[in-house]
Amino acid sequence: MTNKMPNQISDKLIIFDTTLRDGEQSPGAAMTREMKIRVARQLEKLGVDIIEAGFAAASPGDFEAVKAIAGIIKDSTVCSLARVIENDVRRAGEAIRLAKSGRIHTFVATSAIHMQHKLRMNEDQVVERAVSAVKWALEYTDDVEFSAEDAVRSDMDFLVRVFDAVIQAGATTLNVPDTVGYSIPAAWGERIRQLIERVPNSGKVIWSTHCHNDLGLAVANSLSAVMNGARQVECTINGLGERAGNASLEEIVMAVKTRRDIFNLDTRIDTTQIVPTSKLVSSITGYPVQPNKAIVGANAFAHESGIHQDGVLKHRETYEIMRAEDVGWNANKLTLGKLSGRNALRQRFTALNIEFASEDMFNAAFQRFKELADRKNEIFDEDLQALVSDEAVTQVSEHFRLVAMGAHSETGALPVARVVMSINGKEHHADAQGGGPVDATFKAIEQIVHSGTELQLYSVNNITSGTDAQGEVTVRLSKGGRIVNGQGADTDIVVASAKAYLNALNKLHSKLVREHPQV
Repeated sequence: MTNKMPNQISDKLIIFDTTLRDGEQSPGAAMTREMKIRVARQLEKLGVDIIEAGFAAASPGDFEAVKAIAGIIKDSTVCSLARVIENDVRRAGEAIRLAKSGRIHTFVATSAIHMQHKLRMNEDQVVERAVSAVKWALEYTDDVEFSAEDAVRSDMDFLVRVFDAVIQAGATTLNVPDTVGYSIPAAWGERIRQLIERVPNSGKVIWSTHCHNDLGLAVANSLSAVMNGARQVECTINGLGERAGNASLEEIVMAVKTRRDIFNLDTRIDTTQIVPTSKLVSSITGYPVQPNKAIVGANAFAHESGIHQDGVLKHRETYEIMRAEDVGWNANKLTLGKLSGRNALRQRFTALNIEFASEDMFNAAFQRFKELADRKNEIFDEDLQALVSDEAVTQVSEHFRLVAMGAHSETGALPVARVVMSINGKEHHADAQGGGPVDATFKAIEQIVHSGTELQLYSVNNITSGTDAQGEVTVRLSKGGRIVNGQGADTDIVVASAKAYLNALNKLHSKLVREHPQV
């Protein structure tokens, strides 16, 4: 097969991160502008090539978030998604105008099922709109990406036609998405190979792939695409994304790095920032990382079998194909305590890429650190991440605020909880029984608020090890079609649960949730 890829990028794999756009489409994972900026800064520190910061036309909030990130990020390209609608493209262009390096990513569905049932358009109309969108985008940037949504179920001849048209219009990156996670590696790699072979002037553009994980094959499909000529992979931290998620950035990067004998490609990713980035995204979105998750799971480098332990002790490479420290797992105990000063804490926050908008915000975080140090013998980096995230949680809205609470349980008796909370500054009290102290606490809260919500998820994750570890609780509530995640952290898991429940209620009250961008 003739290699038609541009020579200058043949040995580099471009990492396109869409955590802030596609990842945010996970139920309840909507982020505030400030949260998005924190994640974007960390993605820049990680070394991703392109940060898809959002869908600028989806809402004023998304537009402002993309615009803010574009004005801050200097070492990564900032991208906004846009449908092949003129207003979408122009909003994206305005949002990235301040970017040192900006991209517009426009897309339209190309499968028969999407064109017929969703777009109500024929092939000629789709091609015309795709070409127009690329030309509109070129008025704002010379870096234009075009995606053929649902390419996995699109007719190959039509894909060749539409890709040929957008190349002629000026697109510089062509993305081939497995939007519904339908393909398998051999078939996906073959589809990429055929497109590069058949599309005229295919060597003038970068070929990209964007795979979803509905069959658990997003990473495998992405790597198959790379082996067949794709030189950009669209992925997310922790594989975050709607339904079963997207291809996992950390798995893509470490597969390429670990098996350089096969891929012979480099990325500009600083792999030591993988675990810190994973933890930040998890804490902000409320999506815990499963312990056995590759690369970033708590057990990723743990060995239980005696045979494995013996082998690793004798020679690490007997059972480990990469070093834990290479992806950011390290001895992260922070030797600070209640007698530590502000400067030491500030330096550690700086090392964790945590910045404060004002000195008052830092002082509030310092006070929370002191309170935590009174309850914990050792403070870890994860505790500081949770502390700052918890601080952000309390700032979402002050409509509902926990004032005090107590819970009691004993063998043979129903647990009881007493909650004191403030609603717009007025205190309310309630007592309730439940199947457990958390259930009783939630029932006591509901006696006061009568929210009418449905509890869809209750998840507990220990932030660090030890019996004095903070517990991080995620609560997912739905009401009227809106879904939010609430988070809370505390050394008392019942208190953390109450914080998480109230945080979710505050998000619902403050309307901190965005519509799906394709609605």
